[in-house]
Amino acid sequence: MDEFDVVVIGAGPAGSSAALAARRAGASVLLLDKAVFPRDKPCGDGIAPHALDVARALGVTGLEEGFAPVPVLRLTGPGGGMVARPHRRPVYTIPRTVFDHRLVTAAVDAGVVLRRHAVRQVEERPGGVVVDGAIHARVVVGADGAYSLVRKALGQPPNGPGHLALAIRGYAPAPAGDPEQRIITTAAGWPAYAWSFPIGDGRANIGYGEVLRGGPLSRAHLLARLAELLPDVDAAAATDLRAHHLPLSTRRPRPARGRLLLAGDALSLINPFTGEGIFYAVRSGALAGAAAAAGDDPAGRYTAALRRSLGRHLRHSRAAAALSGRKWIVDAAVGAADRDQRVFDALIELGLGDGTLSPFVLGSIARRAGWRPSPRAS
Repeated sequence: MDEFDVVVIGAGPAGSSAALAARRAGASVLLLDKAVFPRDKPCGDGIAPHALDVARALGVTGLEEGFAPVPVLRLTGPGGGMVARPHRRPVYTIPRTVFDHRLVTAAVDAGVVLRRHAVRQVEERPGGVVVDGAIHARVVVGADGAYSLVRKALGQPPNGPGHLALAIRGYAPAPAGDPEQRIITTAAGWPAYAWSFPIGDGRANIGYGEVLRGGPLSRAHLLARLAELLPDVDAAAATDLRAHHLPLSTRRPRPARGRLLLAGDALSLINPFTGEGIFYAVRSGALAGAAAAAGDDPAGRYTAALRRSLGRHLRHSRAAAALSGRKWIVDAAVGAADRDQRVFDALIELGLGDGTLSPFVLGSIARRAGWRPSPRAS
């Protein structure tokens, strides 16, 4: 049997970050993925600076090389209100064929062993974990996406209605004008939105997604909504149209047990407020890899580290998702962000990084909505 300290299943951003962190801690690491890299992955391709911060802490630089930052985000609320403001820190659109390949290459350069292999069985045994009866690991990190086999091995069910979104993504000619990221929310099918993120090579990543509520969503429905919300984009000319599920962080499984750890989409780490998942992937992957390499009680170490790093933010993002179920609150947030750059910046931190809902932001939104607290009874 092949022996490794840490086996990571899935070589996306979460898995590659886990492999890098474990290798930097001195562990022998095997990284498994069913695909050959570079490979496509349906995603909005938005890369926030927070993800690059984590990568740099792992010793990886240059992931954004060759791509210009997109300076402005234009957000349209469900009621039609709009805000367009500059990002405080650079935000990029980098196709996953490039971003993921660069990250997995960095892991291999650091000494991680990469193999193409579709994992079919994970079995905990005394002293370790056996993968497909042929590979023995002291710890296994499951970074194997929304349909995680490791998550199933932990006895955790997949996300159900209300905690799972479906989106379709493609590439189309970028609209004319100055480059800007656009997010257009819509009252129909709420919560739902379309996006257009320019890459800088004449193309834009375009897509549309909705939270699933129990009924099926057809490909035709997703494409029709995409074309309706992006009328200046030639959606009919879009290529590489692929649909994918987004397990939202409002329903997360247990992050670890024994010698099995979950990271990224396998842990349902998709921001319910924006659908962003790359930052969560690299952050949770890095924490999982470090815990896996540290020695005793990897599950306890990882759970505690995840709580310290993202616990407060995840509580606030869950609250934001609950509030955003009311369209008028979202419209008020758009209006407050349009009036004050500080509100805009705070909402970006909440949606793309590890920010929280401060009293200042909540107060600004409440004032924009015209809400006033009732006076106390005398």
